Amino acid sequence: MAGAAGKGSAAKFRAVTALQRHVVNPLSRRMPGQTLLETTGRSSGVPRRTPVGGRCEGQRFWLVSEHGDRAQYVRNIRADPRVRVRVSGRWYTGTARLLPDDDPYARLAALPRLNSAVVRAVGTELLTVRVDLDAD
Repeated sequence: MAGAAGKGSAAKFRAVTALQRHVVNPLSRRMPGQTLLETTGRSSGVPRRTPVGGRCEGQRFWLVSEHGDRAQYVRNIRADPRVRVRVSGRWYTGTARLLPDDDPYARLAALPRLNSAVVRAVGTELLTVRVDLDAD
């Protein structure tokens, strides 16, 4: 039974990431109000922008990665935690922290409702990410 669940999870991951990579993300990145997370490519050194859903709370930005360690931006954060976040059209710099001990489902309850519902529906390995924003 566990093998079947693993295969389903892998298939779901491939389907969701293909749809996001080729359709959703290219369209979302062009939307002026879309929140973006900019990481540095761990191999290329090139800035990589990923549409995300999250929320600022004081000097912190919170989000939940739907694919955990398999998400490319999470791998980039592991290599270089310095990131930028675009919220409401404004860019902020900060340091990302991966929080595997945080409850991602509880965290999603405090984040934007629509994005949280999508993350719950398509997520395969949820992981909380906190960005400590630099002071202005």
